[in-house]
Amino acid sequence: MDSIDIIKAVEAKIERIRTRSLDLSFNELLDMYENKELKIQPEYQRLFRWSEGQQSRFIESLILEMPVPPIYVIELEEGIYELIDGLQRISTYLHFRGKHPEREGALKLIDCDIVPELNGLTFEKLPKALEIKLKRNFIRVEVLRKESDQRLRYYMFKRLNTGGEKLSEQEIRNSTIRLLDNKFNDFIIKLSLEQNFRNCISHLSEEKIEQKYDQELVLRFFAFKNYRDNYVHDVGDFLTEYMELVSDPENIQVKFNYDEEEKIFKKTFSILNKSLGEHIFSATNNKGNFVSKFLIYHFEAFSIGIQPYLDKLDENNLEQMSKLAELFKLIKNDSSFKDITTGGGKNYAKPLNQRISFVEDKLGEAEWI
Repeated sequence: MDSIDIIKAVEAKIERIRTRSLDLSFNELLDMYENKELKIQPEYQRLFRWSEGQQSRFIESLILEMPVPPIYVIELEEGIYELIDGLQRISTYLHFRGKHPEREGALKLIDCDIVPELNGLTFEKLPKALEIKLKRNFIRVEVLRKESDQRLRYYMFKRLNTGGEKLSEQEIRNSTIRLLDNKFNDFIIKLSLEQNFRNCISHLSEEKIEQKYDQELVLRFFAFKNYRDNYVHDVGDFLTEYMELVSDPENIQVKFNYDEEEKIFKKTFSILNKSLGEHIFSATNNKGNFVSKFLIYHFEAFSIGIQPYLDKLDENNLEQMSKLAELFKLIKNDSSFKDITTGGGKNYAKPLNQRISFVEDKLGEAEWI
């Protein structure tokens, strides 16, 4: 491809992006929010993580008329916008004004380090001149028009990463994938609440659950079950790629039968739960006893390793489930299996396939299946 063709390809994409910039005061943004002209989705609200010190220093920056980065919105319809990037800043202003839906009361400033005299003040206690200054402080609002190409809109916001505490990869996926299509994301969230699945991952820490790691595990299950041949090394990029392919309405590369995949997921975790329950993804110690800790390598090995035999396994057959539990214990105690499921450096394709194949092979040797 020569230079002219490259330039034409770039220009063709540019023509499909429609943007405009607005300078709006924070008071205008507050009015828009209260009038439902600026929408902040509930899943974004839950990602509001700035500490009160961080929030206070942002308010201090506004009062001092310091420059702040722009916020990004998409146009849903004429004059109605949805916030995509800038949650920390907008939510902080709402909190300081006592208007944040998930923060009770108004923010009281703390840890202001440029003007410490501001500490202890609320919006209502600000001197009138500072109150007016804050209300009238402007911020640049970058608007992606509704006429813009949907897929380019998604990729644009996928690249945005502004201030605040770092979100987990799954939180970012959840927040951005909806710009393509939210069906697969909703499907993942729904299945993450299945009781058999919850029992199997019960040793996950509260921090991991808060970071949506349970939802990432559902995504990981489908990605490795259906798309494993494309996995090389970077799990995060691999999961994001698979989620994009399934979610993209224009994708023809990856097909996803929701009804069939839901049945497979439910049966898989019903079998795993009825065999070893909360210990299915735990390791064993030198005495053969379970160590109550969730291990991702065990999750991959057992959830994917049983797939070739799913039709031959009956979760309602108590005798078969008992035999399966004993076989799983033998696998976990096997020194070769321990070698490929412990230590670092085993998150690339070869050891992944080794641990999955180990479970597959042992099941294949079982005469009762």
